[in-house]
Amino acid sequence: MQAVILSAGKSTRTYPLTLTRPKALLPIANRPILSHQLEALQGIVKEAIIIVGYQGDMIQKKYGNYFGNIKLIFIEQRDQLGTGHALLQARGLLKKRFLVLNGDDLYGHDDLKKLAKTRFGILVKEAKDIQRFGAVIVQQGRVVKIIEKPEKPVTQLANTGAYCFETDIFAEKIEKSARGEYEITDYVNRVAAKQKVLPVIVKECWIPVGRPWDMLAANEYVLNQMRGQTIKGEIEKGVMIKGAVKIGKGTVIKSGTYIEGPVVIGENCEIGPHAYLRSHTSIGDGCRIRAEVVDSILMVNVTAKHFSYIGHSVIGEDCNIAAGVVTADYRHDEKTNVILVKGQKVDTGRRKLGAFLGDRVKTGINTCIYPGRMIWPDRNTLPGEVVDKDIE
Repeated sequence: MQAVILSAGKSTRTYPLTLTRPKALLPIANRPILSHQLEALQGIVKEAIIIVGYQGDMIQKKYGNYFGNIKLIFIEQRDQLGTGHALLQARGLLKKRFLVLNGDDLYGHDDLKKLAKTRFGILVKEAKDIQRFGAVIVQQGRVVKIIEKPEKPVTQLANTGAYCFETDIFAEKIEKSARGEYEITDYVNRVAAKQKVLPVIVKECWIPVGRPWDMLAANEYVLNQMRGQTIKGEIEKGVMIKGAVKIGKGTVIKSGTYIEGPVVIGENCEIGPHAYLRSHTSIGDGCRIRAEVVDSILMVNVTAKHFSYIGHSVIGEDCNIAAGVVTADYRHDEKTNVILVKGQKVDTGRRKLGAFLGDRVKTGINTCIYPGRMIWPDRNTLPGEVVDKDIE
């Protein structure tokens, strides 16, 4: 069986993190989203066709021709004309039945295995905020229609962007949608009008990464699957480690450091002395940390050596967090954090929310960053600066 993974989009909604990389390479528990997807597909498919576009060369360079037992084929979508158009790029290589996955979501192996047993199927999950997704209308055990981002909740079943098709689907002709794109959901609607399309309910996981803070939810889920401790680095005397923790080769955990798992630390890091790493934290390779970090993702080569606080945040590669920096992450009124994304207010649904820094950001000492603020790559802050709006 084959799979098609749609990874061509530019993903402006995950700026500033995707200004310097495609979304498929955003790290979750120190592994790219695409790696998690390919792991979920192991034993189900023998070949994955990855549709690339924006910075697609980075994906090809990262993966080469194989991932485990799955052969990888890369096809460029030069014109970004929608998901339906992306799928068409693979048409000439598809043989019979195949899976289709969004390139920026986490899926469970068992869910995909069950989906793969259908002829025409779609993976669905109950969602309270159905307006964010495609609403899947099911009648008498079969899908009858998908309504994209409905204004009113017509169902609780959301489209996860995972499908099982046969090549017969390409006999259907679709037109551009109101957005000016060819939509894969139009293929589903046309097929559903003629034959049975089965809904497969998510039992394991589905985590869409559509906004920067979605990375935190995905990171938390993956880390919660960890069991035990895998320690390949050096642990000095006076270090306390509790819970599930992974520590990579060449990493040194210095005296006085306290780690509460689940936490993953990459290779060749220097942690401490007297660092405090709290649960659901991922530290990439080559980091130097002597700070308090909780529920955060630090990409490779981040330096935060001088007793700063990083909470509920995502920090890009090669950032330098100066002494006394604080990511303010909790509103005094205890409400959820609402932030601006592309000029529109978006309720993150998170009471605790930190900062999102692009690659190579350098902060001045004693910088305070308000909840949900974003700093674009290569920008700096001044000593004592209060960041109360995005720095682009």
